[in-house]
Amino acid sequence: MGQPTYEQVDLMLKLYELRREPRLREARTWFVDHYSVSSPEEMLKKYPPGSTENTNIRMTISYWDMVASIVHRGLIDEEMFFENTGEIWLVWDRIRPVVPAWRAAFKNPTIFANLEQVCKRLEEWREKRAPGSTAAMKQMLEQMARSAAKATGE
Repeated sequence: MGQPTYEQVDLMLKLYELRREPRLREARTWFVDHYSVSSPEEMLKKYPPGSTENTNIRMTISYWDMVASIVHRGLIDEEMFFENTGEIWLVWDRIRPVVPAWRAAFKNPTIFANLEQVCKRLEEWREKRAPGSTAAMKQMLEQMARSAAKATGE
């Protein structure tokens, strides 16, 4: 475990303040509660460009990809970051199925690479401290998604 610096703590707090910005909070809440796709085609059909939902997706993903870039470069102590956030992993887990297709479509293998790498390290960190917790979280999220789909008739 590293010793976080004052600057790292300050940056972490600033990132948290950004998360509280009303429009970003709205986008993140929508994403967590509603985003569920298994392909880019499904995403375009359910959340077409120009829709509020598409904007919510882009805001949420771009925010967490930016944060991942900061963490990946060591500008925030990684362990301190992992201790204080889990939403980044949820976002990655939700977009994970479509990222390979996006990378192929844009001919850019680095799209969301920071997000992917940080979340991979987060999973490893979490599993060292709580073996089986990642699988349990995935199971819980799948159950929540099934319940939400049943409630909305999807």
